[in-house]
Amino acid sequence: MLAGLSPARRRLVLALLALVAAAVVALAVVLLLPGEDGRSAEPVRQDEVGPVVLVPGYGGSAGSMQALADRLTAAGREVAVVDPPGDGTGDLNATADVLAQTARAAIARTGAPSVDVVGYSAGGVVARLWIADGGADVVRRVVTLGSPHHGTGLAGLATTVAPDQCPPGCRQLAPDSELLAHLNAGDETPDGPTWVSIWTTQDETVTPPDSARLDGALDIPVQSVCADARVGHGGLPGDPLVEGMVLAELGTGDPVPLGAADCTRLGGS
Repeated sequence: MLAGLSPARRRLVLALLALVAAAVVALAVVLLLPGEDGRSAEPVRQDEVGPVVLVPGYGGSAGSMQALADRLTAAGREVAVVDPPGDGTGDLNATADVLAQTARAAIARTGAPSVDVVGYSAGGVVARLWIADGGADVVRRVVTLGSPHHGTGLAGLATTVAPDQCPPGCRQLAPDSELLAHLNAGDETPDGPTWVSIWTTQDETVTPPDSARLDGALDIPVQSVCADARVGHGGLPGDPLVEGMVLAELGTGDPVPLGAADCTRLGGS
């Protein structure tokens, strides 16, 4: 067919064929590779539990998660706690790197196929950063506790009123931060793990408190389980009721809805 064309038309047809071939290859690459939002091709199995990795909040140390770690250990779970770099107020991406190392080490140590991650406050955002960056294939369940998934007004105020007193981690938790805009631009709960967000309506640090809502997660305000619960932001990791809720959500199978009928059973009054 090409032999009957003039040299100029032959060159044009060959150029068009090359462009079509390049487009087909590019489409195949897009379809075969994982998306930038960290989505995993296959969900992680929910019927086999592994170690639980705890991630402290902004400015917190591994010791801030000790009460929850003890409760999980007493229930028979293997626990590892992330030790944030520096004073815990730096770039949340750096803490996500430590989370990745901690989780992979726990898997290597135990031989488990996956981990569960419990992120308190900014620790929940850190968990999302790691999962978006490739951790989705080894995380079974993510439970966040009072995490400012859509920012907190306190950090936003600090960036405006006292920017010198607002370190990188603080700036990243402002409602209009580039980090949160990127995390929330696509699917807030990428495939791979299953997701649970536990938070308190009495949160005085994450403002507004429902910034902790996460699209696609099982969303459980503490007060929807025990209406009279009096727990603020700082009390979440060590509150007996919240610990009971975390344990319930880390069982085998899918996350379980909780309500008023579960209050006394989980440690409420």
